[in-house]
Parts: sequence; C-alpha cells; structure tokens
Amino acid sequence: MTGTSENPSIMSHVSIGVADFASAVAFYDAVLGSMGIRKIMSHKDAVAYGRDYPEFWVQIPQNGKAPSVGNGSHIGFFARSKDEVHGFWETALARGATPEGKPGPRPHYGESYYGCFLRDLDGHKIEAAFWDAELMK
Repeated sequence: MTGTSENPSIMSHVSIGVADFASAVAFYDAVLGSMGIRKIMSHKDAVAYGRDYPEFWVQIPQNGKAPSVGNGSHIGFFARSKDEVHGFWETALARGATPEGKPGPRPHYGESYYGCFLRDLDGHKIEAAFWDAELMK
C-alpha cells in the first residue's frame, strides 16, 4: 500500500457479496479503473479496491449462501471530476450495469454535487459522485 500516514476515509471498508466472482472482478476492474481506483489486495474469493487503502471489497459470501442486495443501501465512490463520473457511467453500462440515474447535478444533494447511479451485475446500487470544491465555498 502507498499513501500518507493518515487515512482520509471515515470508514475502514465496505464489502459486497457477488454470485459470479470472476465476472464481478472484471466489472469492477474496469469500472473503478475508469476513476483511477485500483486493485489493492487479492485473495482466493475476495478482492479489495482503493486508491491508497483497501476500502471496497468484492467477495463470495463467506457463509456460502447466495449474495443479497440491501434495500436502501448503495456504495458511493468519489470521482475527481465530472469527466470521471461520465467515465464510470459509460464503462459500467458497457460492462452490463443497469442505469438508475444518469450523470448530472442533483441540486437537492447540494449545489456542488454531480453524480450518477447504476446497478452492478448483482443488483448492488453504485454511485460516482464529484463534489466541486469551488461551489462549496
């Protein structure tokens, strides 16, 4: 791992269960890779992604049961620009994601928010969000 001595995140990590591990890893390699997020750690049935730390895990459920999707939950990834939001959107759609909200501003989230929502191959809701620091002043 690389990075500074202080992790800027407020959470250690988030994990999602997937049905087809190889397909999910290929999906997230491409989709997260479009925003400069890379594979940080790999195990037999689990992979962790991040920029500096393993913050997002894709794995086969450890209890051996089928994965399930949380109702009302989603995973949001920081984009560094509006272009990254669009790259995330386009890459995810090309890899089989289902659209849930095309890229654009959502003033009800705040003037500085720009993002998109999709469902991954297992139905997990994912988001790319760019927060324009200039508009937050």
